[in-house]
Amino acid sequence: MAETGQQGGRQGGEVKLSCRNLWKVYGERSESFFPGGSAGEEDPALLAKRIRDTGHIVAACDVSFDVRIGEIFVIMGLSGSGKSTVVRCLSRLVEPTAGHVVLDGSDLLQASAKELIDLRRHKMGMVFQNFGLLPHLNVLGNVAFPLKLQNVSEAERNERAQRVIELVGLKGRERAFPRELSGGQQQRVGIARSLAVDPGLWFLDEPFSALDPLIRRQMQDEFLRLQQMLHKSIVFITHDFLEALRIADRMAIMRDGRIVQMGTPSDLVLNPADSYVAEFTSEVPRARVLKAADVIDPAASLADAPRIDGRMTLDALLPRLSGQAKGLAVTGDDGKTLGMVTSSSVVAALAETRAVPERS
Repeated sequence: MAETGQQGGRQGGEVKLSCRNLWKVYGERSESFFPGGSAGEEDPALLAKRIRDTGHIVAACDVSFDVRIGEIFVIMGLSGSGKSTVVRCLSRLVEPTAGHVVLDGSDLLQASAKELIDLRRHKMGMVFQNFGLLPHLNVLGNVAFPLKLQNVSEAERNERAQRVIELVGLKGRERAFPRELSGGQQQRVGIARSLAVDPGLWFLDEPFSALDPLIRRQMQDEFLRLQQMLHKSIVFITHDFLEALRIADRMAIMRDGRIVQMGTPSDLVLNPADSYVAEFTSEVPRARVLKAADVIDPAASLADAPRIDGRMTLDALLPRLSGQAKGLAVTGDDGKTLGMVTSSSVVAALAETRAVPERS
């Protein structure tokens, strides 16, 4: 696996979830390939080939990553790449064959059935592509349902449900039934239901892919608005790179059950590990990916000029650069000036081309 950019995405952030050497193999006696519960010292690629040669299916192969508190970690890949299998293994909706999944310092794979139920009810929120709403319950009843499973009193669960209903913009629709809602509204109910228990960890498996493009864009905006307020630790599954580009702090691209590259979206666009990754990123306009901090002009002297955040994309900074002969001063997270962005440095960055590594 190739990893680019800074490990962890959010510098100094505490790890919320750690996935280590995770395998999921389908077939009889699949655990026999992992004596002691691990792959040992054998090369993962060779082990995966040996397993497949026996007729078993390797859905996840030696997958490792961390998700930090408040981070949106996106896993993407084509259909069959293993991304949905991984997120289901993280919650043990699918039992991993080997590896470790550590949440808040505790290995979920060692949790008993009772402990796992408690974790899902109190610490995890899940949203899937099919909304999974209960048709006989109205919006309030659907959102309050997880709290009912926790034996929360009716008054308290209705109060908490009402708060998240308002949070997702469905105030006034509390008494509506799922059949009376649009697709976007139904997905908002699903999001509200997953947030009702105030989870520390949020799993979203292609939650917007069934929606029309315009509604999908609106739901992405809504999702980002909620995250700005709630600061959840999120694992988000998608096959759409433009969607990942909008929402990810860091992302991983999977192929044949393995992570082939991990890093920030701009890392993957600017430095694809192989042609497979390059295919995902080939249609992405560089101006939507490159940040001000990526295009600092090393030849430009610091000047008295308007200041911009180093995380601003070129799309956003180009109108501000117009008419600024000296350029723009770029600041880092600490407020200190990193350097100057000039028209020349922007043009050079947009025109740059690189050879793409061959697919491994």
